[in-house]
Amino acid sequence: MSEHPGLVPAPGHYRARTGQLTLEGRVGLSSDDSAAPSATLLAEILTRAGVSVQVVAPGEPATVALHIDSGISAQPEGYRIDITGERAVLTGASADGLARAVQTVRQLLPADALRHAPVTGAPPLPCCEIEDAPRFGWRGVHIDVARHFLPVHSVLRSIDLAALHRLNVVHLHLTDDQGWRLDVPTHPLLAERASWRAETVVGRDAGFDGTPHGGYYSAADIREIVEYASRRRITIVPEVDLPGHVQSVLAAYPELGNTGQPVEVRRTWGISENVLAPTEEALTFAKEVLDVLIELFPGPWVHIGGDEVPRTEWRASEAAAARASELGLASVDELQSWFLRELHAYLAAHGRRAVGWDEILDDGGMPADTIVTAWRGAEHAVQGLTAGHDVVMATKWVTYLDYASSDDPDEPIAQRRIITLADILSWEPEPAEAPDLPGQVLGVQAQLWSEFLPTAREVEYAAFPRLCAVAEAGWSAPESRTDLMDRLPAHLSRLTALGVNYRPLAGPHPWQRGGTGRRRH
Repeated sequence: MSEHPGLVPAPGHYRARTGQLTLEGRVGLSSDDSAAPSATLLAEILTRAGVSVQVVAPGEPATVALHIDSGISAQPEGYRIDITGERAVLTGASADGLARAVQTVRQLLPADALRHAPVTGAPPLPCCEIEDAPRFGWRGVHIDVARHFLPVHSVLRSIDLAALHRLNVVHLHLTDDQGWRLDVPTHPLLAERASWRAETVVGRDAGFDGTPHGGYYSAADIREIVEYASRRRITIVPEVDLPGHVQSVLAAYPELGNTGQPVEVRRTWGISENVLAPTEEALTFAKEVLDVLIELFPGPWVHIGGDEVPRTEWRASEAAAARASELGLASVDELQSWFLRELHAYLAAHGRRAVGWDEILDDGGMPADTIVTAWRGAEHAVQGLTAGHDVVMATKWVTYLDYASSDDPDEPIAQRRIITLADILSWEPEPAEAPDLPGQVLGVQAQLWSEFLPTAREVEYAAFPRLCAVAEAGWSAPESRTDLMDRLPAHLSRLTALGVNYRPLAGPHPWQRGGTGRRRH
């Protein structure tokens, strides 16, 4: 068993010392000016744990001190933690590294100290020395708020749990056929009409629930989400899926489609054949949506989707054929790449980098600086790397956590595949060919598509503990990941304290103890 106290992901170096630091009395906390945001967050964590924290000026005696020193690691997210019986010193190679150190200290606290309730007694920290840095720079989790809307407080909780596992990207899937979640002032019907569907299919095809479902995020909501993530040094990557997965758009603005005929916000799952028309009007609409993303999301990346775009309507449209000919394209099939390249250029002109699902490599491709989210398999990652793209490994056979955790007939309804914890533990994210190719594997990302995850409770059940293994794959060296099963029990006690609805490693399922009662159909 590992010597460190159930830390997830496993740190690169952990050396236990004798004794503990008991955080009793008035605990002084100091930080450099550049370390102040992480110091504020740590003060909140310690206060919640029952510690009486007093912020002191740099240089004054302090029980807990935070610093930034770029010399401690070649990696910006590298950090050191030095805990003795007298004090704890956290040093990050950057603000990002210090933020990861804070989350590690959060895990070092007793599990009960993580509860969102008053705590009595002075919690201890184990005396230890930690030196750590991540394997990959992109460690993400994708949350689908389009199929089932999540309120702001649930999104914030997901961000906090991502931070706890030293993830640094939360990818928000904001739009799809079944709902539009972004307020766009130039197109008010998106919030009024495209954000709501009349009802939702029950299970796979067992009729409809008869209940309207929807919601959207205002600009104020987005700013709250972004600020909350920023304090944890997490980047929000917004996704607006284009030019397919837009039936909700066409329910509000049918003139942007190929037929002009009204459609409803989709009530079922699967792929809609309704796509944007290859017109200047549709392109202008897309750019106005990007303007909102550029304004509200300060991160360097904007995800433009580009996946699962049926060519059915374009192939049946004389106007689409004429447009393809006018643009000098070989066929209407290349309209997708043309459309996405236009959006890439628009984002680049505004200082942002485009990201897309791996279909962006098809039918003409994209400029090499476009990041590819490789979901269909390692061969598509290799295709992207060969073309010079940076790639995020999001392989559906391993990272799609909306797939069932087991073949137990009592599992809740899920996508028709099984991904076990063991499957993820045995995953090597980087293709063998990668070191010899011009592109770079940026990292890994887990996906939580929400067709069968209607509430935050069910999202958590699908995510944990499998997301722990994805976090390990993104952070830890392969040889450090082998004992995750030994560390998980201690870590699950933390998730219990935080009220996370995780799937137990063994024993009765949570929904049998007061959950939703949804079973596999």
